[in-house]
Amino acid sequence: MLGLTSLARKVFGTRNERVLKRLQPVVQRINALEPEIEKLSDDELAAQTDRFRTRLADGESLDDLLPEAFATVREAAKRT
Repeated sequence: MLGLTSLARKVFGTRNERVLKRLQPVVQRINALEPEIEKLSDDELAAQTDRFRTRLADGESLDDLLPEAFATVREAAKRT
């Protein structure tokens, strides 16, 4: 049975590898936004929260906001 598990892991990857593969495009989008977010002033960075709230209220999904929101949070953390 161990051989079957090992074979399945080689073919499909581990659970962590599958999760990472699924999230890689999101990570790439976050990283691509970094130069744009870095250019924002502190006031503009703080205003992002209101922009996100407005976009959510207008029906945009959390998944759609995630890359920009994460890039914003990462930049805010770097500045503190």
